Amino acid sequence: MDVRLRLDAGSGQLRLSHHSPCLHPHPWQKRTGPRSRLVAFRFQECQWKNDLFLRAVLAGMAVKITTTNLQRLDVTNRLRDSTLLPRSPVCYDDGVTMKHIIIGTAGHIDHGKTSLVKALTGIDTDRLKEEKERGISIELGFANLALSDDLHLGIVDVPGHERFVKTMLAGVGGIDLVVLVIGADEGVMPQTREHLHICELLQVKRGVVALTKVDLVEPDWLEMVQADLKEFLAGTFLESAPVVAVSAVTGQGLPQLRTVLREAAETIEPKRHDGIFRLPIDRVFTIKGFGTVVTGTLWSGTVRVGDEVVVLPVELRSRVRRLQVHGQTVEQAWAGQRIAVNLPGLEVDQLSRGDLLAFPGALKPTMIFDVSLALLKDAPRVLRNRARVRFHLGTSEILARVVLLDREELKPTEETFAHLRLEEMATALAGDRYVIRSYSPAQTVGGGSILDPNPPVRRRAKAPLLEHLKVLQTGTSGQQVERLLLQAGPVPITLDALRVSASLDETTLRREITRLVEGGVAMALGAKGDLGYVHRLSYDRLAAEILSRLEEFHRQDPLKDGLPKEELRSKLHQVGPVLFTRLLQGLAETQRIAIDREKVRHFLHHPTLSAPEQAVKDRLVAIYQKAGFQPPDLEPALAQAGADSKTGITIFHRLADEGTVIKIKDHFYLHRDHYSRAKEMLLGHFTLHAAISVQQFKELLGVSRKFAIPFLEHFDSVKLTRRHNDERVPYA
Repeated sequence: MDVRLRLDAGSGQLRLSHHSPCLHPHPWQKRTGPRSRLVAFRFQECQWKNDLFLRAVLAGMAVKITTTNLQRLDVTNRLRDSTLLPRSPVCYDDGVTMKHIIIGTAGHIDHGKTSLVKALTGIDTDRLKEEKERGISIELGFANLALSDDLHLGIVDVPGHERFVKTMLAGVGGIDLVVLVIGADEGVMPQTREHLHICELLQVKRGVVALTKVDLVEPDWLEMVQADLKEFLAGTFLESAPVVAVSAVTGQGLPQLRTVLREAAETIEPKRHDGIFRLPIDRVFTIKGFGTVVTGTLWSGTVRVGDEVVVLPVELRSRVRRLQVHGQTVEQAWAGQRIAVNLPGLEVDQLSRGDLLAFPGALKPTMIFDVSLALLKDAPRVLRNRARVRFHLGTSEILARVVLLDREELKPTEETFAHLRLEEMATALAGDRYVIRSYSPAQTVGGGSILDPNPPVRRRAKAPLLEHLKVLQTGTSGQQVERLLLQAGPVPITLDALRVSASLDETTLRREITRLVEGGVAMALGAKGDLGYVHRLSYDRLAAEILSRLEEFHRQDPLKDGLPKEELRSKLHQVGPVLFTRLLQGLAETQRIAIDREKVRHFLHHPTLSAPEQAVKDRLVAIYQKAGFQPPDLEPALAQAGADSKTGITIFHRLADEGTVIKIKDHFYLHRDHYSRAKEMLLGHFTLHAAISVQQFKELLGVSRKFAIPFLEHFDSVKLTRRHNDERVPYA
């Protein structure tokens, strides 16, 4: 159903008119549940000032409104059937796909960024009292602009003062397109250069140049500034960008700027919605009656009302109570949108700009990144190894040390690989762009790309590490996945973990891992790899190590039947139970090992006793048969059998493995015939009596307390009996 709000000029009433066009949901969607309706309004002022009016409209009533109210209200917004909206992208009732693009401003202080945004959208992004009093932007500002029914721009307005570059960096991390604002009265200034460098380091690919304040300059001055601007932009990503001369005061050039923005936005590929949900937080505040709200640009993935989320790196959990996109309440938000998320149960002082909102378990905070790093050509000085810097990722600023991997200093224009050792936890995906600024004075000096967001903590040889990072930076998708599997070694890596460490979309990742498995390069654990993947080389190395350890075990104890499974696994570094079980199965199937219950032996190992050893074994059996319920300790028994300690213990353990003797307690073993007889006598007692005391048990077996107590404790441990006060009763 399409509902439009119309003003009746005669009566001054706002009327709801509606009709039912054909709906075009995607073919894979199913209609489920009742059709819910949502009316969304966009105000030029970002607050709900006419609550009674809105409640009346939502109730379907015709309400008198004033001209002022009508100016705030965008009457072309439509009712959407939220149950028919696909997860990605937004599908309106008329089948039009809404495209969301994030635009960021950039430029020197007092060049008219905020005034230009207000002239374009009608929204004053300076919301703080101090900003209005001083006439400069201090914090990030936000606005939105609908250029057509199918194209919506979210605008991030950044401060231009050199003291607030940190704030500017928090705002431009997720933008798709930049509007570089240059005042015609001053031309290119220091923060013009720094902001452009930042956009280049973040690899913003498209932009528009707005030459503002043209109403304040003469034509010949404007011509000179334009020539200077052309020289300044040469060699940058804005070299061929359109330059629009505008005035926020007179309105000159604004229609042309809107057209240019629309044309540029239409060429931008929307962010993928099937990625990992990530919302870098740039604002935290509270609303009375709702609680804590965070805002940011949704970098990737989707989020719905009711989803459980976690704030990283502080690991605070909540759920999405309410979602808004540009002031409109929605049920779901997609990558590329500016959103506000209501998080119940969290306090404002627990969160801050720089935190990240994600789904639980999807991302792992760390204090080390492996990165590519390039120094700007006009960096003020070389970057020395282990220099302390300000690391900017998303909306965060974290102090870090730069560890250069192949040199002691990095010169301007040079690029290399490095470790970034952070002083606080952070979270990233492979391919994320970052910026570094010098520690003091704070100046933008370089940046690069996250190559490995979760590198191993252990030290690695330099040459293999550099080769590894080179593959992650320039290798094919298949080479990247194989390299990550190799680095994981014996630890199975899941698809979810690969999505974090590889800068690949899910479709490409699944294709490459399938190709590696089918080609025998990788091995899938569990049903279709749900328990992870390991590289074949890692698997083969572990299989060889198992055989080597079994051979060594048999050399040291040739009479033992095998090595207990868990003891064997403990000798293998970082091997979990899933991979260990798969290794044993594979080795057993190829007849390289034999498995007997909980023990493993080399397939070719068959322990046999020599004639003297067999004689010792026979004497030990006779000793324990004759001892009845009161067997000797192990050392006297070995001495009586005429065996030396080492050989005798090995033979005795073989008797235990065979089940000839049963362990009751340390050094207290009973021949299996006597053990069976003791059980029968105890169970026979319980057929006539409900319980048995220690004294009764002593009399039953004809033993002293020295033997009776261990007997009873053993029967408790095997759940034949249980203790009740000072007696034993049947366990069942």
